[in-house]
Amino acid sequence: MAEPTNTPMPASTPVPASTPRSSSPLQRYSIPSLTPNATTATIPLWPSTTSSPDTASRKPQRPIVLHIGDPIKYNFDTYAEFSAAFEVIRPPTPERERSEFIRALKEKIWGDFSAISRPFWGTGGEMGRWDAELIDLLPPSVKIFASAGAGFDWADTKLLGERGIMYCNSGLAAAEAVADFSVAMIISTFRHLPWCMNAATLPYLSSSGSTTVDAKKAFRECHARATAASHNPRGHTLGLIGFGNIGQQIAAKMGSSAFGMKIAYYDVVRKPMEVEKELNATFHDTLGGLMKVSDCVVLCTPASADGRPIITAETLRYLRPGTRFVNIARGSLMDEEALADALDSGVVGAAALDVHMDEPRVSERLVKMATGLEFDERGYHPGRVMLTCHNAGGTVETHVGFEELSMRNILAVVRDGKEAVTPVNLHWLRGKTT
Repeated sequence: MAEPTNTPMPASTPVPASTPRSSSPLQRYSIPSLTPNATTATIPLWPSTTSSPDTASRKPQRPIVLHIGDPIKYNFDTYAEFSAAFEVIRPPTPERERSEFIRALKEKIWGDFSAISRPFWGTGGEMGRWDAELIDLLPPSVKIFASAGAGFDWADTKLLGERGIMYCNSGLAAAEAVADFSVAMIISTFRHLPWCMNAATLPYLSSSGSTTVDAKKAFRECHARATAASHNPRGHTLGLIGFGNIGQQIAAKMGSSAFGMKIAYYDVVRKPMEVEKELNATFHDTLGGLMKVSDCVVLCTPASADGRPIITAETLRYLRPGTRFVNIARGSLMDEEALADALDSGVVGAAALDVHMDEPRVSERLVKMATGLEFDERGYHPGRVMLTCHNAGGTVETHVGFEELSMRNILAVVRDGKEAVTPVNLHWLRGKTT
């Protein structure tokens, strides 16, 4: 899911292999409606509560929720229910900067709050990574941290669990948007869309002096030669690394009659037979085994437990020449230099990356492959790579869902004493076993 500039992107603290993963596509889940239930016009919302000396001494009859980030924008009916159940404190932006945030936690100016809510990716990350420095300062009263986004490599979910704090993400809300974006990237690798698009817009670049490439020649060469490099996805094997909500939705879309791809997958935990049967998916128990049979590989798994990439020069050797590659998971999962080498050698024929190893910086080698318009000395065609800006999960509907799930998780756990909708660290909670 797209993360904004104020969202920390540090070394991963991801879900380990033993964490339960989704066993069915999003549409199987019975979750609250993610449709906005009010307009986005300006209406009275709860105030941006500025901390005051008497905050800690107050004894509210309702549990306190610490809301970090912007006010609710979409789900006003749910917020009415939420604010009736809890006293919501929303620190202003200056108090969310790390040094001020730490001071506030030490001085307990927000009292003994029971939950933390971060309903948007665009704000609420000003304090930086949730590591021991922050987590150790949380009051014992905290039961749950419910946040927007599918990824959670900015928070130490293991340490939160060991403190007895449940962490909930909002991956369900982003799954469809990410899967849709993945479809576009998969098609791009089969049809070489960057090449076609760059060649079509070249006349405008030429007239502005941005390039000296012959625009008419580039257009004609793309028109004549892209056909020899392009294929229909139908009948080809799509290899999915990770088969949770997003992987299964990609399988449902690309394996349907619309595209007719064969579906194969690798995951640390094999999915139930009924899921495989419904999606006509074949399980491979090794990453190498999956990559050997795939015509296009999509990386859609959480960040690795040790923070190391799983797509390296070694694993790329399993691919057949010309295989396509897509990454909509995490940039840390892929060695981009190894991918560039594989593109240079022809082992990878085309690639599409929505996430990058050193965001917001993008690999210069891959940029050249994305924007190039001339054949290289070995005859490899230009525009072999599609690059986007961590956009896959970024839709209005996704943000509506993030906001809704953040509140629903807290209502379920704190108000109702029930199970959370989207917990990710149950195995680390006190008394839990892996």
